[in-house]
Amino acid sequence: MYVLVPDDPVFFAKFESLEEPLLRCLYLLHSAGLESDDERIISDAYDSWVQVLLKLPLWSQWHAADTSAEPAPGEPAGYTLYSTGGTQLTSLHPIEVTAADLGHLTACLDLFVAAGRTQRAVPGRADAEAGADRPERQDTLVDAFRRVMEVLLLPQPQRLLDTLRQVTCQGRTGSVTLPAEEETEYRRYCEDIVTILSSGDTFAYRSHRALYL
Repeated sequence: MYVLVPDDPVFFAKFESLEEPLLRCLYLLHSAGLESDDERIISDAYDSWVQVLLKLPLWSQWHAADTSAEPAPGEPAGYTLYSTGGTQLTSLHPIEVTAADLGHLTACLDLFVAAGRTQRAVPGRADAEAGADRPERQDTLVDAFRRVMEVLLLPQPQRLLDTLRQVTCQGRTGSVTLPAEEETEYRRYCEDIVTILSSGDTFAYRSHRALYL
């Protein structure tokens, strides 16, 4: 399936923030010598996290700039998106993700949610020296994870998706102007992304929304 992902530093930052807690949980479970379903779930989720990360537009741009290399085949096209009235818009990129990767990430989120409900550390952390995560730290992880998954699972506007898939499949690097109907879909979709990622904090929401104006 395809997911429309924006050139959005807020989404990218939240997605990247999942790496450290996933690796920390795996390390603690491995150090405790516990071979459990929990370790398998988190390990699968981390592998899927990497697969999605490598397809994100901001990762591709950063990696290309860092290595001074040409974008690899399949990386998002570097086109510029415009509204019907000629205003430059934040680009959206269709990336292909597998149902298996989304399933692994969802299973891991469910695991963390269950751990938070029982007010204990991530399952399997029996080592008293490691201690339990502070509730607020666990809540922050679950909140970021939930918001990321809601964006990845957000239904795609089909006409907009088809248009942008054509752009990326053709490897276009020029400009693309959206017809009025697709611009309307674009604005609704981006508003949903901003609401998912930044609701609950008025300043963060306003600052985030400004990226799309």
